[in-house]
Amino acid sequence: MKRRKPGIPQILILILLSAAGLTCQSIEQKISNSIVYKDPNVGIEDRVTDLLSRMTLKEKIGQMTLVEKNSVRLNTISEYLLGGVLSGGGGYPLPNTPESWADMTDAFQRQALKTRLGIPLLYGADAVHGHNNVKGTVIFPHNIGLGMTRDTDLAEKIGRMTAIEMRATGVTWNFAPCVAVPQDIRWGRTYEGFSENTTLVTELAAAFLRGQQNDNGNGFGAPSTVLATPKHFIGDGGTAWLAGLSNAGGKFLLDQGITQCDEKTLRRLFLPPYAEAVKEGARCIMVSFSSWREMKMHAHKYLLTDVLKGELGFSGFLVSDWKAIDQLGGDYYSQVVTSINAGLDMIMIPFDARSFGSALEKAVEAKDVSIERIDDAVRRILRVKFELGLFERPFANRDLLPIVGSNAHRALAREAVRKSLVLLKNADALPLSRDLPEILVAGPLADDLGSQCGGWTIEWQGGTGAMTEGTTILSGIRSVLARDSAVRYKAYGDFETAGKAAVGIVVVGEKPYAEGLGDRADLSLPKDQVEIVRRVRRSCAKLVVIILSGRPIIIDQILPLADAIVAAWLPGTEGAGVAEVMFGDYSFSGKLSFTWPKSMAAVPLSKTVGRGVLFPYGYGLK
Repeated sequence: MKRRKPGIPQILILILLSAAGLTCQSIEQKISNSIVYKDPNVGIEDRVTDLLSRMTLKEKIGQMTLVEKNSVRLNTISEYLLGGVLSGGGGYPLPNTPESWADMTDAFQRQALKTRLGIPLLYGADAVHGHNNVKGTVIFPHNIGLGMTRDTDLAEKIGRMTAIEMRATGVTWNFAPCVAVPQDIRWGRTYEGFSENTTLVTELAAAFLRGQQNDNGNGFGAPSTVLATPKHFIGDGGTAWLAGLSNAGGKFLLDQGITQCDEKTLRRLFLPPYAEAVKEGARCIMVSFSSWREMKMHAHKYLLTDVLKGELGFSGFLVSDWKAIDQLGGDYYSQVVTSINAGLDMIMIPFDARSFGSALEKAVEAKDVSIERIDDAVRRILRVKFELGLFERPFANRDLLPIVGSNAHRALAREAVRKSLVLLKNADALPLSRDLPEILVAGPLADDLGSQCGGWTIEWQGGTGAMTEGTTILSGIRSVLARDSAVRYKAYGDFETAGKAAVGIVVVGEKPYAEGLGDRADLSLPKDQVEIVRRVRRSCAKLVVIILSGRPIIIDQILPLADAIVAAWLPGTEGAGVAEVMFGDYSFSGKLSFTWPKSMAAVPLSKTVGRGVLFPYGYGLK
């Protein structure tokens, strides 16, 4: 047995150091700073290289693993050394408050920091129109509404305020913006796109990204910035319709389908938003469920590695979509190998970290995936974590909690609502007068905050009713008039009046949906809503129809009945913004960022020509 040499007792060392003016905390800091990756004064690439050199294969694979929060317990973090956790749509703590979110994300983070190397987690969520999973936050108009504004400054401010509300709750990673360029409005994700026009999508997406990642010029990594994620690479807005099918059984008709175009068209229509996002500093990009040339994008090495990482010079990391690698060919082992070799860096499992880790470890041992590919993926992930400042500020920024859902944030949302409204028709009906003795308001959607917000609001598919805090269009009208007696509301328009009221308002539109469950073969207004419009038409001298929808819909039956028609899209929680424009406090300024067809015969966009157009791209009355 090797005998230890006698040394200076530890207590004596501490006494000597203390006499030298060094506290235990400062001693600990000096030891920490001697480890290169823990020293904030060292360059990021050196920190990444040092940390990577200390990692085992299991720790590297852990960094490439992204799981959903409901599928893990706290000890799962340390067991699998996870790189990221996410909340899917509806993945909230109870109670669903900003404070509870901060407690939840901090608990996950503390567990990550207890691991051998103490690598902090990325915590992700789909904050696609505000921090929309959290009750009490501000829900902004969906991207389709922002497209109508053509206002890049506004988009940047919305990105900034969304980042602030996220960072207050400890969510550091946003799966947004969606930079799809929808070419078929039957797609259930149309409202996630700013426009059918590539240039407009590129401009607004870049502005939103700047807002997320740049704190008033302080740059990416400032305390209230988050990691933005342009998505879904590439071509998800151009998938072909699955003819002869119905989505009644949940079969997606456009979502996750095949983009059938040549490479020149793919590059012209869908690549520019990504090229610009990379120039603007995108550090993460999410890959699409969809296919191009019959190959799933998660297997497409040419587009992911050669084009995106090579040609465009993207140095961040690629993340998969929800269980998307499960759609690739072969068994699970083959799916893991194919996706990593194609260029995926982090995989959204989202439930079974054990199977993914085991498969990837075996693939490396069998040399089906090279250790160089693993190191490249982990280097990209670690680089972004250092850039974001997670090693120095891993926890929720609770100083920001008091301004979550604040009046200032809601004022910005009302501005966005006002600027997004598009006046489609006006026969001397708008603006409305505050001096009207009586206004009739009808339509269940007039007083439905959930329908006003649409999908991706608290729950994945959204919902109806008072799901969070905000003002409905009806309450907005009442607040503008400040005379409840002047407003009579009947959801189904069954008014009993001796004579006609001067003005009637009917709110119609779509019920909430998200993703492929919103794929629709027929975008006609439901018959019961058409009947409400007819009923109120008989009870008023002037009829105004407000449409809540995630895309242009077919309005041929109500067009001749209405004196004025307003497209309000999915305005979010601040319905008062609609009323402010209706009563002339502000002018209509929105312009269509999508072509509005006359009938379903003119859908998709390629068929919307000549007589098929009801309102052209760029249309909007003042």
